[in-house]
Amino acid sequence: MRPLSAFAAADRAKIRGVLLDIDDTLTTDGRLTAAAYSALESLQGKGLLTVPITGRPAGWCDHIARMWPVDAVVGENGAFYFRYDRGARRMVAQYHHDGPARAENRRKLDALRVRILDEVPDAGIASDQAYRKADLAIDFCEDVPPLQPAQIARIVACFEAAGAQAKVSSIHVNGWFGDYDKLSMTKRLFTEQFATDLDAEQAAYVFVGDSPNDAPMFGFFDHAVGVANIRNFEDGLDAPPAYVTDASSGDGFAELASLLLNDR
Repeated sequence: MRPLSAFAAADRAKIRGVLLDIDDTLTTDGRLTAAAYSALESLQGKGLLTVPITGRPAGWCDHIARMWPVDAVVGENGAFYFRYDRGARRMVAQYHHDGPARAENRRKLDALRVRILDEVPDAGIASDQAYRKADLAIDFCEDVPPLQPAQIARIVACFEAAGAQAKVSSIHVNGWFGDYDKLSMTKRLFTEQFATDLDAEQAAYVFVGDSPNDAPMFGFFDHAVGVANIRNFEDGLDAPPAYVTDASSGDGFAELASLLLNDR
């Protein structure tokens, strides 16, 4: 990972949008600071597309799409995208699975929830689980005392033994049934809502994140950025970002935003 200063001015000038993780990328210690939110608003105000790509739940993403300075949001690690059409006052929502499939997956996840808590009793169910449509989020440090790496690995193993996918964020292990991730739904969003083929145009976008569940995005985007706390996961990343900020979390996001804004 190179320092953010290595992000060449000629490449920065071609950037048309910023895609971003939320937890510990935009937020800091679980809170959204004024500086980070202002940076997000300034990016959109300068005409850059802004799209959170998050593991957070559908209920939160409905709010984010409506009320934040963003053009759309991908949630639950790629289970859906939401885009609020302000002119029509209508939410455009597209899911990877239809309603019956989501209901069947929920039944299987509810059974898996019992097994995971039995095998790793120090874990918890994420406080935002009630607002989720497609996945099960196991809390390993947000509202419970931090678990050991072996316990987190055991949670992942439980999901995978049941045939589910599992991704580790900075606070949760998210598990779901289905062949999708953050990147696949992001590509669908850009095709369907922004008439953009990301495979051909990914160099015009920046992605910024902080944890292993961002690895598909890090590996895809030439101009992927990790905020400084990505170094906590450096040894376990399937694909590292190209650049890393000096500052952590929301301050790191603001650092990247300032660099891009200074070019405009």
